[in-house]
Amino acid sequence: MAKVIAYSTTTCPYCVMAKNWLKEKKVEYDDINVGTDQEKAREMVKKSGQMGVPVIDVDGEIIIGFDRPKLEAALKKKKLLK
Repeated sequence: MAKVIAYSTTTCPYCVMAKNWLKEKKVEYDDINVGTDQEKAREMVKKSGQMGVPVIDVDGEIIIGFDRPKLEAALKKKKLLK
């Protein structure tokens, strides 16, 4: 099954919006707080080339920021969203 990872911090309002949207759509995801996990923060930067959050990894497809149209398209492509 495809995997979704949300790289976020507790103080980022767009992270909260993205995670709430994923919950609303009943999409299972792993939430990684890059504010407290430096190893995961380096992993996020390596994947995305970005220091900013949120970064959402939809089974290898990287979405930077809470870009709802891109996120929705990636989830539909991986059959994680109807």
